[in-house]
Amino acid sequence: MPPVLKFYFTHCAIGFAIAATFTGAILWFNVANLWHLVSSSDIGLMAIVVFWILNGIVFAGVQTAIAVMFMQEKDETPRGGTPVPVRVTAKRSV
Repeated sequence: MPPVLKFYFTHCAIGFAIAATFTGAILWFNVANLWHLVSSSDIGLMAIVVFWILNGIVFAGVQTAIAVMFMQEKDETPRGGTPVPVRVTAKRSV
């Protein structure tokens, strides 16, 4: 497998794992009474899966973007040149 695909799949998996944790926390703390809505509905499991997948897409994208941004390379090329002396010839005014 090419390294770029391995990189992408790894960080997508990390993003979906974070989304699973987030979904679990939302249900555990009963934010907006979601646990009651999900547990009392006949399609509650589907709602949890859809919620996890949609959050997984977002978290996977953010995780991959952060990983790409941290892939900086150190620039070892010298910056600037040697200093050039500048002679200032100004007349003093008294």
